[in-house]
Amino acid sequence: MEEKKKVVVAFSGGLDTSFTVMYLAKEKGYEVYAACADTGGFSSEQLKQNEENAYKLGAVKYVTLDVTQEYYEKSLKYMIFGNVLRNGTYPISVSSERIFQALAIARYANEIGADAIAHGSTGAGNDQIRFDMTFLVMAPGVEIITLTRDMALTREYEINYLKEHGFEADFTKLKYSYNVGLWGTSICGGEIFDSAQGLPESAYLKQVEKKGSEQLRLEFVKGELHAVNGEVFEDKIKAIQRVEEIGAPYGIGRDMHVGDTIIGIKGRVGFEAAAPMLIIGAHRFLEKYTLSKWQQYWKDQVANWYGMFLHESQYLEPVMRDIEAMLQESQRNVNGTAILELRPLSFSTVGVESKDDLVKTKFGEYGEMQKGWTAEDAKGFIKVTSTPLRVYYANHKDEEI
Repeated sequence: MEEKKKVVVAFSGGLDTSFTVMYLAKEKGYEVYAACADTGGFSSEQLKQNEENAYKLGAVKYVTLDVTQEYYEKSLKYMIFGNVLRNGTYPISVSSERIFQALAIARYANEIGADAIAHGSTGAGNDQIRFDMTFLVMAPGVEIITLTRDMALTREYEINYLKEHGFEADFTKLKYSYNVGLWGTSICGGEIFDSAQGLPESAYLKQVEKKGSEQLRLEFVKGELHAVNGEVFEDKIKAIQRVEEIGAPYGIGRDMHVGDTIIGIKGRVGFEAAAPMLIIGAHRFLEKYTLSKWQQYWKDQVANWYGMFLHESQYLEPVMRDIEAMLQESQRNVNGTAILELRPLSFSTVGVESKDDLVKTKFGEYGEMQKGWTAEDAKGFIKVTSTPLRVYYANHKDEEI
């Protein structure tokens, strides 16, 4: 008897991946291994339900691959170091998690000697590229199966197929679809499709519950979040979650991102990301006090490329390791506490407390009194600095400004 081929399905528990598990098991005769790669976006209840459903759908084995810590150590940490916001707006939330989910799935497929890997991405988005590229590099020779993309499946077809084969689940199409992750929640559907509209309050998973204002103190050690309101966290994942608990009830971190997809069309997505926006805002503010002018400038340049490459499925490009090394080194003096003021739907920066504060200097106080140079030194500096301009305009008197 011919041995069945093994396929690993990147299993989220949603409609597309549920259909994929059942179809490959029943129609194609595969030995299906359902693998849920968790980067911090699943609750324990959801993971338990995923396991139960995977076996009902026909999987021979289900595994949860917890790569939350890896995701932080190999990506999130550097996005914080770089204050990475796609197009100055979006903290590359769930999209950055896809790379690490794909890496985990590829490793598992190699480990069990799988013949194929399947995922539920459509042909119109970025995730198909993130999964396929990672699998091609990390699991060469392993077939990639994408039923949703290749068969141009509709939700109705998938739902009916599952029902006809005895699997009942509530896959009713909702007005909005959500991707919940450690680094934020993306929101698609509804008013998103109308460029002139924003999202109503009801579209957000976390409602505005707090009134008034409060201070939030975030302490960093060498650029990494160390303490929240004085509470020290060795586990950085828990620190991020704590900031989310404090900021989300204010509705902080809501926005709309419009950008270019990898495949060339424009994309629009709503998001809520209290922790990322507060942590990046605090970190950037602290850096203004602790980094030199040119450290900030060049770090911004490479961080922009880091975010773009991460978004566009180029995490495995070797230059990313070089950028990470530069970002890591830039953080050696980013130590101290940034103080933020939180209020409904917004926050502001208040001040910092840091032993590496470059604003506090014996050389002078901005706008007040110089201590490290004389008045004559200042006049000489200004005259020398103006020399190139004086030379140019002395030779081009006809140019009016």
